Amino acid sequence: MTEIRAESASYNNGRRASRSAVGAWLMFDWAAQPHFTLITTFVFAPYFAARVAETPVAGQALWGYATAAAGLAIALFSPVLGAIADAGGPRKPWIAAFSLLLIAGAASLWFAVPGAEAAVTIALVGFAIATIGAEFATVFTNAMMSDLVDESRLGRLSGTGWAIGYAGGLLSLVLVLGFLVANPESGRTLLGIAPILGLDPATFDGDRASGPFTALWYAVFVLPLFFLTPDNERRLRLRLASRVGIGKLRKTIFSLRRHSNVALYLLSHMIYADGLVALFAFGGIYAAGTFGWTSFELGLFGILLTITGTIGAVIGGRLDDRYGPKPVIAVALLLLILTSVAILSIDPTHVGFVVEVAPATEGDGLFASAGEKVYLALGALIGALAGPLQSASRSLMARIAPAGRATEFFGLYALSGKVTSFAGPLAVGALTAISASQRVGISVLVAFFAVGGGLLLGVRPERA
Repeated sequence: MTEIRAESASYNNGRRASRSAVGAWLMFDWAAQPHFTLITTFVFAPYFAARVAETPVAGQALWGYATAAAGLAIALFSPVLGAIADAGGPRKPWIAAFSLLLIAGAASLWFAVPGAEAAVTIALVGFAIATIGAEFATVFTNAMMSDLVDESRLGRLSGTGWAIGYAGGLLSLVLVLGFLVANPESGRTLLGIAPILGLDPATFDGDRASGPFTALWYAVFVLPLFFLTPDNERRLRLRLASRVGIGKLRKTIFSLRRHSNVALYLLSHMIYADGLVALFAFGGIYAAGTFGWTSFELGLFGILLTITGTIGAVIGGRLDDRYGPKPVIAVALLLLILTSVAILSIDPTHVGFVVEVAPATEGDGLFASAGEKVYLALGALIGALAGPLQSASRSLMARIAPAGRATEFFGLYALSGKVTSFAGPLAVGALTAISASQRVGISVLVAFFAVGGGLLLGVRPERA
């Protein structure tokens, strides 16, 4: 683990943040990342589209609608709950409550058996509940950042957290592919063994087991946060904190004109974050529909992306502290636009829209066609860009949020990351359903990166 010097930082109640407190905070990213790696992107989402839904196109559309529903709930309630938490004091009770939602929702995905009655409903509802839990828990955990280290080290703290999260996602993916998910043709896992616990490859038990695995992983590794990272002392009881917090939030929203710089950043983040979330949410589904990749191939793809994401997050944190978060975000968005367009140019028989390539044929092996190889390379680049983008975005918010109101503004930050997240996936789902084309469906995401990046140019990296 990269060392974070936190001895000079202090909590707003006067206590210093020890290395163990910082380390325990970093473990939250490790605990939560399998939800995004295993469920949202590389294992369960493609399994749902390819095996549970009627067709991959229908699966992509339905997954978009479920993501939109979860995003709407997060958008509506995260700033309200953040304001209440700021007024009341402690954040850990909120983290604990939403952790239970994550665990329950992820565990329920085991029951999404292909062909079973209500399997589609179980999968979508379980995914939405787990996503709400993960995102809300993240709001309150992010708000602890400025209490752990001084401003000059926020970039390194955020980057290290993302890197550790990616490393956790990588390890969880390797374990799932190595012991649970098997190639349906060979019946063997990535390690060349039969799945453990009697999981049946023919009924895709390993893919469904990614849900309970995620729940157990999170339950174990989130515990250090509760035991070792100090929390704010209680200031108000819940009822009074609700009244005070909501009143303050109302004033904040109406006074955002006085915080015009923060408001512009929140608008920018609102747009480009939605594009990134949707890109990851649909990247695996798009590959499954375009190349026919199973969870086995998608898992290997996920390992590659997670490795490049870990490296990118570490490097991005250093670049953040040296050059500031805004340049890191701007460059990452520009490269994401170019990479996304390149991905849209690939199908089984074409690269760059017009260059014809030979498609893969049965028996060619993994990632045999030219289109698949190019897709792998572009995916690796996206992974390397996503780490710095997400890390620097969190760091910039911590730098410009008004002092003493971190949770409230991180609630608005979560709002900005989710308020259009129901619109983005909804647009992807609707365009996919109307056009009957996965490529047309996800093409809208390029616009999110372009518009968000354009607005970012006017943001000043100064504390309100």
